[in-house]
Amino acid sequence: MSIKDIIIEKYHEALSTTDKVLLVDELTDNVILLESGLDSLGFAILVALLEEELDFDPFSLMDEPFYPKTFGEFLSLYQKYSKKN
Repeated sequence: MSIKDIIIEKYHEALSTTDKVLLVDELTDNVILLESGLDSLGFAILVALLEEELDFDPFSLMDEPFYPKTFGEFLSLYQKYSKKN
C-alpha cells in the first residue's frame, strides 16, 4: 500500500472517529484541508493515526513549523519525511 493510500484510509478513519463526513468528492492534491470536513480535532487524530501506522510524525521532525493548506502539501510532507525515516 502506498503512503497516499494509507493517508487516505486514515483520513476517512479520522472523519469517522469525529462523526464528520468528507465534504469533497475525493481527496485530490488541490483540496483545501480546512474545507474537506476535518476540524482541528480530526486533524490531530489523523496525525496520531498516521504516526501509529507509519512510525513517524513529520511535524515533530521539522526544523521550522509548517501547516499544509492542501491535501497535496500534506501528502508531500509525509512523502518527504518517509524517505528520511
